[in-house]
Amino acid sequence: MKKIYFVRHGQSEGNAGNIRQMTETPLTELGIKQSEFIADRIRTLSIEKIVSSTMFRAKQTTEIISKKVTAPIEYSDLFVERRRPSEQYGIPKDDPVSLNAERLIRENFAVNLEYHYSDEENFLDLKNRANRALQFLINLPEDNILVVIHGHFLKIIIAYAIFGENLTANECESFMRSFRMNNTGITLISYKEDNLSDPWNIETWNDVSHLEEL
Repeated sequence: MKKIYFVRHGQSEGNAGNIRQMTETPLTELGIKQSEFIADRIRTLSIEKIVSSTMFRAKQTTEIISKKVTAPIEYSDLFVERRRPSEQYGIPKDDPVSLNAERLIRENFAVNLEYHYSDEENFLDLKNRANRALQFLINLPEDNILVVIHGHFLKIIIAYAIFGENLTANECESFMRSFRMNNTGITLISYKEDNLSDPWNIETWNDVSHLEEL
């Protein structure tokens, strides 16, 4: 049985502030502390490989974890955060341009599957990438894998693990709205290759017990 431990990166300046974060947005001081806490917790697990998003906040989290967890690291664009329209990056979240883009994307997400405001990922793009990300993990030879990832895209991966190709935009939207993901929260899923009808099992969702001291 393969076990995948997903960890959302530590708090970033974009999480804490009002500016839509860029690829290179770093962790806050709190995010660094969160990453140190999760590193202490993960070192007790039998992690054989670390897979990380290539975004800077995830790479920072991974580097902190790697000081306590001795395992090879592989960086992959498959696990980056969902791509938003270029027009939103680097400007306040409440800027009229950003708000208008967000409104149009939400209005069309589940009713016009081919819709793009500009160069963002729509539901079909995200569903396809979630499938490829899970296949990537399945094909790794290691059985105990840590993935440092982002909150929004992690929800889509988990939704796809549950529903597979039957995942609809409405289900995905409901899942994203209803399931919370904290910085450095742990989500554990397992994969049984011989269970063809239901290979994925959600073992733990957003475990943040390591953050009780913060």
